[in-house]
Amino acid sequence: MKRLHDRKLLALLAAILFTTGCSAAAQDTPADQVVLKVGDQKGGAKALLTAAGLLNDFPYEIEWSTFTSGPPLLEAASAGAIDLGGVGNTPPIFAAAANAKIAAVGASKGEVEADAILVPENSPLQNVTDLKGKNIAVAKGSSAHGQVLLTLRANGLTTKDVTLNFLQPSDAYGAFAQGKVDAWAVWDPYTAQAQQEAKARVLTDGRGKANGYGFQVAGRKALDDNGKVAAIKEYLVRYYKAQKWADTHREEWAKAWAAETGLKYEVALTAVNRNGDLPVKIDDELIKSEQELADAFTEDKTLPGKVDFAKFVDTRFQGDLA
Repeated sequence: MKRLHDRKLLALLAAILFTTGCSAAAQDTPADQVVLKVGDQKGGAKALLTAAGLLNDFPYEIEWSTFTSGPPLLEAASAGAIDLGGVGNTPPIFAAAANAKIAAVGASKGEVEADAILVPENSPLQNVTDLKGKNIAVAKGSSAHGQVLLTLRANGLTTKDVTLNFLQPSDAYGAFAQGKVDAWAVWDPYTAQAQQEAKARVLTDGRGKANGYGFQVAGRKALDDNGKVAAIKEYLVRYYKAQKWADTHREEWAKAWAAETGLKYEVALTAVNRNGDLPVKIDDELIKSEQELADAFTEDKTLPGKVDFAKFVDTRFQGDLA
């Protein structure tokens, strides 16, 4: 009887511990204690929301962190160091390949003219096929990495036909300006800056190849916290309102962007005028396009296996964003 009593007691204690553990794991942050941790890039969301006047009465505290590109931002989101942040079309694919704890929760689409592969003004390279055997600077897992892959594929080449120098934009700019690489794959405002200050020439751009999507991506830990979810929803609604504001106030946005980043106004205005990202729905068409990009990386053997992009999408905010 004593053994039976002990077993029942142990089972009861285990049940209590399990219930307590589950409650702790699923605990929601009270609204008045929510601090939304947002990852940002150079002259990104914070500058945009401020210029649009949409941060003044934001009902939650925001803690900003700045990243050089999308991949390290998503590493932080997966680890729970930040709650969400904005990235281009390729970082979520690389994060998904690493089984990161993230999900795309909002999307936008812009022009891809500024998604460029640049060469020095006096470079002998005239066509994409001239890149064979050359060195290209690019941030690994960034939208520019996707642009390089698709551009090479469209011209009968693979990433194995070139040497990719994986450099973050600030380091890549120095290498490009000093002639240490033959080409540089990058996005605005770096494209505009290199064109105007380093006399870079566009060898090719993303038109006809890149899909132009950008994402707001949240960490799964934040998405499991109802207190954080409410803050994320409010942030997303305001962020995409700010995108629409910027599209109709381009000069005003360029001035604010220049002031925030230290870019020359002419650089900022060039970037603003040829981009114009606007919110779009996360739908089957978007997921299919991202899946095709993921499959291209798999076929190139850049990624070790197939990525199911749909598993890294969370559409719960789509109704609010509409």
